[in-house]
Amino acid sequence: MTLPPTRPETPRRSVAIIHDPACVRHDPGPGHPESPERYGVVMDRLAEVGLLRETDTLPGRSASLDDLLLVHDAAYLALAEREIRAGADCLSTGDTDVCPATWDTAIWAAGCAMAGVDAVMRGQAARVFCVLRPPGHHASATRGMGFCVLNNAAVAARHAQRRHGLARVLIVDWDVHHGNGTQDIFYRDGSVYYFSTHQSPHYPGTGHPQERGAGPGLGTTLNWPLKAGAGRQAIMAAFEDGLLPAAEAFKPQLVIVSAGFDARHDDPLGDLRLTDEDFYDLTLLVRGIADRHAEGRLVSVLEGGYNLPGLGLAVAAHVRGLVGEMAASS
Repeated sequence: MTLPPTRPETPRRSVAIIHDPACVRHDPGPGHPESPERYGVVMDRLAEVGLLRETDTLPGRSASLDDLLLVHDAAYLALAEREIRAGADCLSTGDTDVCPATWDTAIWAAGCAMAGVDAVMRGQAARVFCVLRPPGHHASATRGMGFCVLNNAAVAARHAQRRHGLARVLIVDWDVHHGNGTQDIFYRDGSVYYFSTHQSPHYPGTGHPQERGAGPGLGTTLNWPLKAGAGRQAIMAAFEDGLLPAAEAFKPQLVIVSAGFDARHDDPLGDLRLTDEDFYDLTLLVRGIADRHAEGRLVSVLEGGYNLPGLGLAVAAHVRGLVGEMAASS
């Protein structure tokens, strides 16, 4: 049942972070890019630059089966949980490496994205950044893929609609890889607008400009592929010429960011050339969309980023953009 939009329970503060060191229990194995160390470098950097003092910390939670069924097929959920708990090292649905703790960590990550939505809808924070592992944007309704088991951003969007009665949600994905799972989930659904910048050609081989949605969702998917070596000029053009007009027409009531930082210039899994300042400016741009159309409500969920020092620097720039301070001090 769809409920009416939730009114804030308390005055909004600025920015909150949802995180938990338990996410390091998901360990895809030695040498895997999506390593448990990613959590540590993010939290260490946020602490070093003082952003943990400038933000609130909110608790997360695990998603329920009912929550996950808003996005994923029951057969896939049962298969993934069974294989993980049985000790599989890779899901049979694709190329997703797992360990015995992966299922509990994945449902925690999806639940924390939902908790971020609850926080902005209830006025506990205007903007929330969720430090999540494993990432989610490659996971479709029926399969895990890439490093993703459950689609955190998609679960958050559906939760916003069911629990808080929102009619229009915008998902902005600036990961270096196309979020094929997120696109597939909402491809025929005009209530969720999916915008993606990504390197092309690149894994997973989707995200072409002609992929624009279908049926009721026609025109609510916008892909903006970038050539290897592209940097600030190309991505700012995508956001200014593509996303801004789309958001003006769509008028989202909530903005969710699939915040991947593997488009940074030194990432081992990508060949784009974004800097920390670029991530700061992209954050301000997306925050402006939320301020204009969504009463400031913005939830950001961590996706990729595999150069460990670079990940920490880029996340700090992103969070500073959410807080609203100058990039120079990041």
